[in-house]
Amino acid sequence: MYKINAETAIFFHERLYKPLAKIAQDYVKQRKLDNTTLKAFKIGYSGNYNELYNHLISKGFKENEILATGLVNKNDNGEYIDRFRKRLMFPIMDVNSKVVAFGGRRLENNDKIAKYINSNENLVYSKKKHLFALNLAKHSDSKKIILVEGYMDAISLHQRGITNAVASLGTALTEEQGRLIRKYSEQVVFSYDSDGAGQEAIKRGLEVLESQGCDARVLQMEGAKDPDEYIIKYGSGRFNLLVENAISLVEFKIKVLKQKYNLDNANDKIKFLKEITRILAKIDNNIEREIYIDKISKQYNISKEAIYGEVNKTLYKESNSNSSANILSRQAVNKEEVKSDISDSQLKRENVIIYLLINHLEESFEEIIKNISTNDFKNELNRRIFEIILENINAGQDKIVSSISNIEDENLQAHVSTIMVSDYEITSVKKCIEDIIVTYNKDKLISRKMEIIKELENPNLSKEQAYGLEQELNNIIIELAKNK
Repeated sequence: MYKINAETAIFFHERLYKPLAKIAQDYVKQRKLDNTTLKAFKIGYSGNYNELYNHLISKGFKENEILATGLVNKNDNGEYIDRFRKRLMFPIMDVNSKVVAFGGRRLENNDKIAKYINSNENLVYSKKKHLFALNLAKHSDSKKIILVEGYMDAISLHQRGITNAVASLGTALTEEQGRLIRKYSEQVVFSYDSDGAGQEAIKRGLEVLESQGCDARVLQMEGAKDPDEYIIKYGSGRFNLLVENAISLVEFKIKVLKQKYNLDNANDKIKFLKEITRILAKIDNNIEREIYIDKISKQYNISKEAIYGEVNKTLYKESNSNSSANILSRQAVNKEEVKSDISDSQLKRENVIIYLLINHLEESFEEIIKNISTNDFKNELNRRIFEIILENINAGQDKIVSSISNIEDENLQAHVSTIMVSDYEITSVKKCIEDIIVTYNKDKLISRKMEIIKELENPNLSKEQAYGLEQELNNIIIELAKNK
């Protein structure tokens, strides 16, 4: 699927420079995109009817492989029809610059046709786990990431030197995207459209990022509806100034709140103050809260004592109402922890094994199968995938992928998709396998050590049995000491 996506990106990009793509060429000129940008983002133009399908077949790809990507559909008459036709094409890449999907923009002036269509989710693409242009933005010298809504916003900013811009693929920001952003930046600046939907998306996105410990801010933009229009009108210097003056989540919430009330009216001002205190009460850091109280007091001519009084009342009410709920919550968490038999690190290790066997079969299967058995897998989904791989190991990688893809279990398919789109930062397959095997062997030794300690507590053990267990325990302790 990665190979088909890569070949498709080349096919679309090359078509952009042909005479038949005049409508697309006119559009990119209108949007002021230069040739360097077109090549950097591999922007292209999709063909008509089944041109992509015929091209991929000519390159040796099989029908079922092409259909699995969702780039081509087969109708009831058995005809193959390209999903993207006569559209400006934007390849979507993962953080390693592998093409995983496509977005296509309508070029005809026809409101009956969707303005944008995107690839369906599949084995290598889940839109909530990717960010457009992150593969380029992660190399930026800036410690910030600028988050925009659309492809064109991100592309326009990159062309004008703002190389730390990424787009959220038209979805509300997800936790998975938040973790990706957190990995590559210290601060995130939202620059969404100024309409109502854009402002709501900012509020949700800010909360996602703040829950993950991100310093998230909002760019305040006037005189343009989106970043693309703003930077073309005013230039990158003024845009960078907006980035530097971006406001925090608290300031953004208060700004949105202010639009609901007439602060010249006493009743509205009281309601506004009460709403503000709820926002301030949620700030855990006392110094941060103190700064905001001082700022709000001066800005809205409300005494600091009045704000403190309301904040303290809110905190007191919430602490009393939540105390019993917190106890129940902790009990529920503890029960879940008891039921869980796999840690995050173990799950990640198992996921990496599956990833290696699917993507690097020839390099990995011999060592993995020699050292790791089905029973070593704690996660049930990983165990099932491993069994499928073992059953088809002699048939090769294509058969393994085909067998996994044909399973109808949605949970298993979602789990495989998560594994396939994750970035495990593997620089050496051999070293990765060695590290995994060392860790597994160490875990087995520790597990056996705990079993022996428990067995030695049995008062019915004979001297010979106890001696044998003690010798085994000593050997394990020595072996563990060697591997420290």
